[in-house]
Amino acid sequence: MTHTSDPIPDLRALRDALRTFCAERDWHRYHTPKNLVMALSVEAAELVEHFQWATPEESLNLAPEKRGEVADEIADVLIYLTELADVLDIDMLAAARAKMVKNALKYPAPKKES
Repeated sequence: MTHTSDPIPDLRALRDALRTFCAERDWHRYHTPKNLVMALSVEAAELVEHFQWATPEESLNLAPEKRGEVADEIADVLIYLTELADVLDIDMLAAARAKMVKNALKYPAPKKES
Protein backbone atom coordinates (compact mmCIF):
# COMPACT_ATOMS: atom_id res chain seq x y z
CA MET A 1 0.00 0.00 0.00
CA THR A 2 1.37 3.40 -1.01
CA HIS A 3 0.83 6.24 1.41
CA THR A 4 -0.26 9.55 -0.06
CA SER A 5 2.50 11.31 1.90
CA ASP A 6 5.27 9.23 0.29
CA PRO A 7 7.57 11.32 -1.93
CA ILE A 8 6.81 11.27 -5.65
CA PRO A 9 10.01 12.27 -7.46
CA ASP A 10 8.90 12.04 -11.10
CA LEU A 11 6.01 11.37 -13.49
CA ARG A 12 6.57 7.61 -13.50
CA ALA A 13 6.32 7.49 -9.71
CA LEU A 14 3.20 9.67 -9.85
CA ARG A 15 1.65 7.35 -12.43
CA ASP A 16 2.44 4.32 -10.27
CA ALA A 17 1.08 5.96 -7.12
CA LEU A 18 -2.13 6.88 -8.95
CA ARG A 19 -2.48 3.32 -10.25
CA THR A 20 -2.27 2.02 -6.68
CA PHE A 21 -4.58 4.72 -5.30
CA CYS A 22 -7.24 3.97 -7.93
CA ALA A 23 -6.87 0.18 -7.62
CA GLU A 24 -7.38 0.37 -3.86
CA ARG A 25 -10.69 2.11 -4.50
CA ASP A 26 -11.68 0.08 -7.60
CA TRP A 27 -11.90 3.27 -9.65
CA HIS A 28 -10.21 1.95 -12.81
CA ARG A 29 -13.51 0.88 -14.32
CA TYR A 30 -14.57 4.55 -14.33
CA HIS A 31 -11.27 5.89 -15.66
CA THR A 32 -11.95 5.64 -19.37
CA PRO A 33 -10.39 8.23 -21.68
CA LYS A 34 -13.81 9.90 -22.11
CA ASN A 35 -14.39 10.22 -18.36
CA LEU A 36 -10.83 11.30 -17.63
CA VAL A 37 -10.78 14.02 -20.27
CA MET A 38 -14.13 15.34 -19.01
CA ALA A 39 -12.80 15.41 -15.44
CA LEU A 40 -9.61 17.10 -16.68
CA SER A 41 -11.69 19.76 -18.40
CA VAL A 42 -13.69 20.43 -15.22
CA GLU A 43 -10.53 20.75 -13.14
CA ALA A 44 -8.94 23.08 -15.71
CA ALA A 45 -12.07 25.25 -15.56
CA GLU A 46 -11.83 25.33 -11.75
CA LEU A 47 -8.24 26.53 -12.15
CA VAL A 48 -9.39 29.25 -14.56
CA GLU A 49 -11.93 30.50 -12.01
CA HIS A 50 -9.12 31.61 -9.70
CA PHE A 51 -7.80 33.99 -12.37
CA GLN A 52 -11.00 34.95 -14.20
CA TRP A 53 -11.28 38.54 -13.01
CA ALA A 54 -7.73 39.08 -11.78
CA THR A 55 -5.49 41.73 -13.26
CA PRO A 56 -2.15 40.54 -14.64
CA GLU A 57 -0.47 41.90 -11.51
CA GLU A 58 -2.94 40.12 -9.19
CA SER A 59 -2.43 36.85 -11.06
CA LEU A 60 1.33 37.09 -10.45
CA ASN A 61 0.99 37.93 -6.75
CA LEU A 62 -1.45 35.47 -5.22
CA ALA A 63 -2.25 35.64 -1.54
CA PRO A 64 -1.05 32.55 0.36
CA GLU A 65 -4.57 31.08 0.73
CA LYS A 66 -5.35 31.65 -2.97
CA ARG A 67 -1.97 30.18 -3.93
CA GLY A 68 -2.85 27.03 -1.96
CA GLU A 69 -6.20 26.76 -3.75
CA VAL A 70 -4.48 27.20 -7.12
CA ALA A 71 -1.93 24.52 -6.18
CA ASP A 72 -4.80 22.12 -5.41
CA GLU A 73 -6.37 22.74 -8.82
CA ILE A 74 -3.02 22.35 -10.59
CA ALA A 75 -2.61 19.05 -8.75
CA ASP A 76 -6.05 17.91 -9.90
CA VAL A 77 -5.20 18.78 -13.52
CA LEU A 78 -1.86 16.96 -13.28
CA ILE A 79 -3.49 13.89 -11.72
CA TYR A 80 -6.19 13.56 -14.39
CA LEU A 81 -3.71 14.29 -17.19
CA THR A 82 -1.34 11.64 -15.82
CA GLU A 83 -4.15 9.10 -15.59
CA LEU A 84 -5.34 9.91 -19.12
CA ALA A 85 -1.84 9.48 -20.53
CA ASP A 86 -1.51 6.20 -18.63
CA VAL A 87 -4.79 4.79 -19.95
CA LEU A 88 -3.80 5.78 -23.50
CA ASP A 89 -0.19 4.60 -23.04
CA ILE A 90 1.26 7.99 -23.94
CA ASP A 91 4.63 9.03 -22.56
CA MET A 92 3.92 12.63 -21.60
CA LEU A 93 7.56 13.70 -21.53
CA ALA A 94 8.26 12.19 -24.95
CA ALA A 95 5.08 13.83 -26.30
CA ALA A 96 6.12 17.19 -24.82
CA ARG A 97 9.61 16.91 -26.32
CA ALA A 98 8.17 16.07 -29.74
CA LYS A 99 5.71 18.96 -29.51
CA MET A 100 8.50 21.38 -28.55
CA VAL A 101 10.39 20.34 -31.69
CA LYS A 102 7.27 20.98 -33.79
CA ASN A 103 6.73 24.34 -32.09
CA ALA A 104 10.36 25.38 -32.66
CA LEU A 105 9.91 24.74 -36.38
CA LYS A 106 6.54 26.49 -36.48
CA TYR A 107 7.63 29.44 -34.31
CA PRO A 108 11.36 29.96 -34.80
CA ALA A 109 13.14 32.27 -32.39
CA PRO A 110 14.05 35.63 -33.89
CA LYS A 111 17.59 35.87 -35.19
CA LYS A 112 19.88 37.82 -32.89
CA GLU A 113 21.92 40.55 -34.51
CA SER A 114 25.66 40.23 -34.01
